[in-house]
Amino acid sequence: MPLPRPFLCGLVLACLLAVNARAAAPNILLVIADDQSWPHAGAYGDRTVQTPAFDRIAREGVLFTHGFCPAAQCSPSRAALLTGRNIWQLEEAGQMSSTFPPKFTTYTDVLRARGYHVGYTGKPWAPGDWKAGGRTTDPVGDEYNAKTLTPPSKFISNLDYAENFRAFLARRPAGAPFHFWFGSNEPHRDYDLDSGVRSGKRTSDVKVPAYFPDDDVVRRDILDYKFEIDWFDRQLGRIMDVLRETGELENTLIIVTSDNGMPFDRAKASLYEGGTRIPLAIRWGARIPAGRVVDDLVSLIDVAPTVLTATGLDLLPGTTGRSLLPLLTSTRTTEPDRDFVLLGKERHNYARPDNLGYPTRAIRTRTHLYIRNFKPDRWPIGDPPYYWCHTKMTNPTKDFVLRDPTAPKLAYFYDLIYAKRPAEELYDLTTDGDCIHNLATNARHATVRQELSAKLDRLLLEQKDPRVLGEGDIFESYPYFQKLPEQGFPGFFEYGKYNPKYMRPQPRP
Repeated sequence: MPLPRPFLCGLVLACLLAVNARAAAPNILLVIADDQSWPHAGAYGDRTVQTPAFDRIAREGVLFTHGFCPAAQCSPSRAALLTGRNIWQLEEAGQMSSTFPPKFTTYTDVLRARGYHVGYTGKPWAPGDWKAGGRTTDPVGDEYNAKTLTPPSKFISNLDYAENFRAFLARRPAGAPFHFWFGSNEPHRDYDLDSGVRSGKRTSDVKVPAYFPDDDVVRRDILDYKFEIDWFDRQLGRIMDVLRETGELENTLIIVTSDNGMPFDRAKASLYEGGTRIPLAIRWGARIPAGRVVDDLVSLIDVAPTVLTATGLDLLPGTTGRSLLPLLTSTRTTEPDRDFVLLGKERHNYARPDNLGYPTRAIRTRTHLYIRNFKPDRWPIGDPPYYWCHTKMTNPTKDFVLRDPTAPKLAYFYDLIYAKRPAEELYDLTTDGDCIHNLATNARHATVRQELSAKLDRLLLEQKDPRVLGEGDIFESYPYFQKLPEQGFPGFFEYGKYNPKYMRPQPRP
């Protein structure tokens, strides 16, 4: 029996509407540098880097001046970005080089389930082992790393990110929107020594942070880091060319940022500005006004709710971050309720017996940074002489400071970077952007310290952080999935296994 004509017309109309809705769904391009600090991009005024692609995103979209990563480390920061939660809400996924429990749904999981073509090139959620936690798919999608090229120096990745993106698009189902994760391996160490100088960069142009000695060795090291930022930006530019060639540029929400700050001690793996303040620019064609600079404090935990809101999907359960869409579409540059971000850290690399971490939390406002160090009896970078990461990476700045840390010229910087820290730190960022002068015991700043300390406690309790619930030892038990040290510490637990010594959280006295 033939179907009634009105029913057929309605069915056809519904199908057309569904196809049109699917075609109108925005694509997502998430671009993550590996270890790039703010303000190392041309759009922020840095003239020692060449970043025309990032600068274009900022010019044609929105540039954020106060973007922060929730943890100044690779895998915890990326897990927070993917879930919209802070690291203390993510169990193993909030720990460096551990695993990713499948109960924590990522926004990419949701997009894939809704018909998005999802994939990545370069560095995904890493380091760690997501399979060990029970996940059946990579947190950032299918891998596209087959295309290679000849890099300009020996430590730059040979991945051809743009051609891998092109291969990803070639496998996209007809009409499907996409989410592509471009995880650059740059500017992570190692560096080809003096590659920056050889490229034409001048040491006299480098602004050395106040926590490093102003020496030619350090200046050259910073230029090598910036040489790799230039390379990362060129690959971003090539990917944007592919978007333009395929006609997808204007319907693609492009988010460009970094997982954490520059790979120098007292920057990466610390909660100071050099480790947590990162570049961030977002472009979405005509959907958002171009050429705006936003000074609100925002975090990578805001990425997941932003993408889901932009695609018309519900937020993930337990989301702590907030969508940036109101900021992106507004003509204002400030929002009164965005006046702080939370930061945290647990373990970074094995640098102590039993692979113990350096647990710390912080609240960063417009004017101050308050840090709580939960284990001030531990050395922040690692127990002497295990300041060194397990890898054989070259690090001229570290070599320079540690070659004779008692020398008058270097003792000051040794103390800043490697010495033990007090339980509380407070910095006035209006006068001390490099976080040099700890004001936590200064009577004139007692009110600010007390207010920020109380606010941090309240927020961590609301988010059920084990560190303030007397259950912080659970972080010490989580497995570690990176190469073990050639000469381990006494009591070092087995690779990839939970540490039974810390499996039962002990209440704080």
